Amino acid sequence: MDIEKIRADFPYLDSQKVGKEVIYLDTGATSQKPKQVIEAVDKYYKYQNANPHRGAHYLSYVATEAYEGARDRIASYIGAKNREEVIFTRNATEALNLIAYSYAMNNLSAGDEILITILEHHANLVPWQMVAKHTGAKLVYAYLKDDYSLDYDDLKSKINENTKIVSFTGASNVTSEIIDVKKITNWAHEVGAIAVVDAAQLIPHLKTDVTDLDCDFMVFSGHKMLAPMGIGVLYGKKELLENMDPFLTGGDMIEYVYEQEVTFAELPYKFEAGTQDVGGVLGLSAAIDYIEEIGIDNIYQYEHDLTRYAYDLIKDIPNIKIFYPENAKTGAVLSFTFEDIHPHDIASILDSKGVAVRSGHHCAMPLHKYLEVSATTRASFAFYNTKKEAEIFAKELLNVRKVMGL
Repeated sequence: MDIEKIRADFPYLDSQKVGKEVIYLDTGATSQKPKQVIEAVDKYYKYQNANPHRGAHYLSYVATEAYEGARDRIASYIGAKNREEVIFTRNATEALNLIAYSYAMNNLSAGDEILITILEHHANLVPWQMVAKHTGAKLVYAYLKDDYSLDYDDLKSKINENTKIVSFTGASNVTSEIIDVKKITNWAHEVGAIAVVDAAQLIPHLKTDVTDLDCDFMVFSGHKMLAPMGIGVLYGKKELLENMDPFLTGGDMIEYVYEQEVTFAELPYKFEAGTQDVGGVLGLSAAIDYIEEIGIDNIYQYEHDLTRYAYDLIKDIPNIKIFYPENAKTGAVLSFTFEDIHPHDIASILDSKGVAVRSGHHCAMPLHKYLEVSATTRASFAFYNTKKEAEIFAKELLNVRKVMGL
């Protein structure tokens, strides 16, 4: 990987136009965008802008070809057997809600169980709380081992004949652990449960093939993998999607509408109501092209090594506590705190030195309560970061203690 050549593709590194130099260590929240993605979106709005599917004119045809071509591109990238299994949503959150309301609400009842892990982002937690509340199903949690890694024995022990859904993150946005999706999916299927994978933090860093994993549903957001904000993907097995009710209703997802009844369009369109974010879809397709040009395996190895390098630089700073399962397979996130400094103060002081990190509960409040902290500071790395940036981060993190008079 030619890191300097890669960095030349990212406009945020133009300090004159940005207003200051920024060491961006917040990719776990949203990734920066390369110029190739920005240009793809720009091209659509300049030269291809029209509603797909709805017009007999030239621009509508061009927009339809671009939109559906991107669906084919994304289906191929994730290993879907059928293009109809790729549904465009606003983000992973909307996709998880679609599963919860269109599948779970209609298939679960009192006595059934939904199993998730304590690692989950609120997007893969609150919808299941709502399902449990409305159906009488029980929400069950799997917890962690003392080293902050997922306790697979605990998880497996909680899968039983009452388990109908096992929904879990593919990679934690707090601990950085990469979860064994295939193993958990197999356990779910042994009892006839479906497996739902939140791949928002996984798919930007590792090759993720839904056919190989055999998961029933998978969701992810484009903005965490170089694409624009506002575009997400729901993958679902065709036989499940065909038997689900639409999540949203209105334009473009119908077959026929009469005064008192309606018939719906076939997959994937019955789940894509209204005008879609065609520019976002094309941006996501361009992001996948960019990732594949570099090589997803190269990206993972570089990010993993860089994160481990940063971990080694900061692990011995006085009073630091890092929530990082050192012996597990991990991604590109380091979440930490000082026993005597609030995470928000850490982030603010680092920002004053041009280092952008995130502080708070990272939409994982139950996990933080389990870890017995109210918040953490999180540095999340990407393949456009460098060892020099990691060293500056570590140096300025140590300097935080001096600024606070400690």
